[in-house]
Amino acid sequence: MIHNTDAAGDAFAADLLRGHTDTIVLGVLRRHDSYGFEIHKLIRDAIGGASEIKEATLYASYRRLLRDGLAEAYWGDESQGGRRKYYRITDAGRAAFTQNVAAWVATRGILDSLLGTAPGSTKGSDR
Repeated sequence: MIHNTDAAGDAFAADLLRGHTDTIVLGVLRRHDSYGFEIHKLIRDAIGGASEIKEATLYASYRRLLRDGLAEAYWGDESQGGRRKYYRITDAGRAAFTQNVAAWVATRGILDSLLGTAPGSTKGSDR
């Protein structure tokens, strides 16, 4: 059952984000190597508080990316705190990112057509 409330909309948006967590992390790692909490902060700042991907979800993503060979981990130098584990995207990770983004764009186009939200579309309007 679908409820038309802000809370239901927020949960739907959160589920969509969570479903793309691996691709989002790969997108961050395409720009530069990064450690876990830094990735969390970058994503949080990019979202601007509109939603959140929880740290536990991100750490599960890091483990999947390592297991699948889409990212590598290494220990950085000690800074003010303990040593940080950094993540680096692999060539397979870059290929997966490109493929996932292409799939997302195609899916978004299909959904826009079905929902009438494509630019210039009148389908799905409240008429």
